[in-house]
Amino acid sequence: MIFGCYALFDLLASLVFGKYLVHIGAKFMFVAGIFVSGGVTILFGVLDQVPEGPVFIAMCFLVRITDAVSFSAAITASSSILAKAFPNNVATVLGSLEIFSGLGLVLGPPLGGFLYQSFGYEVPFIFLGCVVLLMVPLNMCILPNYESDPGKHSFWKLITLPKVALISFVITSLSSCFGFLDPTLSLFVLEKFNLPAGYVGLVFLGLALSYAISSPLVGLLSDKVPSLRKWLLVFGSLITAGCYMLLGPAPVLHIKSQLWLLVLILVINGISVGMSSIPTFLEVLSCAYENGFEEGLSTMGLVSGLFGAVWSVGDFIGPTLGGFLYEKIGFEWAATLQGLWALTSGLVMGLFYLLEHSRRRRRSKLQNILGIEEERTALLPGEM
Repeated sequence: MIFGCYALFDLLASLVFGKYLVHIGAKFMFVAGIFVSGGVTILFGVLDQVPEGPVFIAMCFLVRITDAVSFSAAITASSSILAKAFPNNVATVLGSLEIFSGLGLVLGPPLGGFLYQSFGYEVPFIFLGCVVLLMVPLNMCILPNYESDPGKHSFWKLITLPKVALISFVITSLSSCFGFLDPTLSLFVLEKFNLPAGYVGLVFLGLALSYAISSPLVGLLSDKVPSLRKWLLVFGSLITAGCYMLLGPAPVLHIKSQLWLLVLILVINGISVGMSSIPTFLEVLSCAYENGFEEGLSTMGLVSGLFGAVWSVGDFIGPTLGGFLYEKIGFEWAATLQGLWALTSGLVMGLFYLLEHSRRRRRSKLQNILGIEEERTALLPGEM
């Protein structure tokens, strides 16, 4: 419950901050978010000093919830600021930032483990919290102030757009896939291959590095060739589905589980998740503009908040359901079921895009026919 409450409050906070981004101010929301997040991270390091019992449990909940809210504020504001600052290169910039997400995933465990073994429980949290707090004055000086009028549209209108609802389903399936690996993959590797505990983190290295390297390339491609975004999203989901069916691998495939195959699949999975996730922000934003949402910071806030909210839903479902299925049916079948979710989202999204393309072609043909008829009508009086 202590870990699960993070995703729940991240969901709620993303919706609130996305709606009121313009009222609060994007720069203030971002700076305040990283300031509170840095302070809360330091508080994590002193939780072992709290008396045992209900007080300790209450403080764990309080710190975890505050961390979720502050993180949500920073992420929602940062995505909106980037979309506003780089309107023609949104996917490229967001993809480039994923390099640092990947670096965090790679460097976090070994650095935290080194500090923990060398200096004890408190130092990793205090060190990381201080690093985050140092970013506060830097961002106060660098970030510009963006002002915009509040929009009249709501999250409900955005999420009820069929295309946005389906993309949200894809985002949830992707975050669920990532979250699924947290409680299950390390246990599977330890049991299946008898690796020393210290080597388990290296297995995740392929996933993090491939995601970090491929994301900026996918972002650049999404900006340069907008028509490819939809198919990157679809095929990324389908490849992700295949990866999860081969992680075990699925018993029905009758393929022997081998460590090199597992690492290779994780590398491919990192690329496929980048293919699917990077184009989603621009796809939702362009869909909102096509359906009458005003172009500006207000709509960007709604899209950022929606992305954070649906990602947190998958981030809660993945570890929770994955841990349960791992205990009941084993890693191989649990990963296969997770892959079926990604497969379903990819197929449904692909079918939607095909129908959308077909409707647009019919509409274009009809407009051409009507245009020709109008020209003929206009010429008839002259001919007479």
